[in-house]
Amino acid sequence: MLMQGKNAFTNAQPTKHAVATPILSSVFHACPLETIAAGEAICWEGDDATHLFQVVEGVVRLHRIIGEGRRVIIAFHFAGDVIGASLLETFSFTAEAVNECKIRRVSRRSFHHDVARCENIRPAYIDLLCRENAAINDQMVLLSKKNAEERLCSFIVNLASRPGTRRQNVLRVPMNRQDIADYLGLTIETVSRTITKLAARDVVVAEGRHDLKIISMDKLVRLSGGTDDFSDKTCHRVSLH
Repeated sequence: MLMQGKNAFTNAQPTKHAVATPILSSVFHACPLETIAAGEAICWEGDDATHLFQVVEGVVRLHRIIGEGRRVIIAFHFAGDVIGASLLETFSFTAEAVNECKIRRVSRRSFHHDVARCENIRPAYIDLLCRENAAINDQMVLLSKKNAEERLCSFIVNLASRPGTRRQNVLRVPMNRQDIADYLGLTIETVSRTITKLAARDVVVAEGRHDLKIISMDKLVRLSGGTDDFSDKTCHRVSLH
């Protein structure tokens, strides 16, 4: 029997998404929509941070290049998310469209002018910065303390918590496995191997290149490390096999 997992999200700890409130989104409403093709860059690491961007449709990945050309994805942004809200003078990342995206951009000067003059926008902006910082802390914990299985399960739980990503028990995964590996600090082989193991344990099953069928959200949340997997009655760790 497939579990819908409605109650599982109560105990999960998904990433604090940097979604703008309606008040903050109003700053972008007058800006024209731009269509960004899959793989196209919106901004480049090291460029002057002259604009902020809001994702209207699609998914955007933020990445940095380290060492000998190795790519590290530091975040994925979805519809409603704001990119570039920090006070840094230059972009510390490159933002690329994962799939075809629609975005709006506003100049940094205009944005900060609106924040300064409007008392309603100011707290919404501070809240956005706080949630961005919380998301960074979550990612630090994921990379430093979680094993490969916990990382992947955390990623799936967080993605499933996004509005519009699930149709019943089928989760749409816009990014490819290399993107997921570069975000989780794993190899693509480890990601594929872990998905196979989760399928064998009736947790999730891959359906095509971009869909995952969630068999048990309860198991998925527990395997992510988002809850203590102990029995309330016995205080013994619950077997998930």
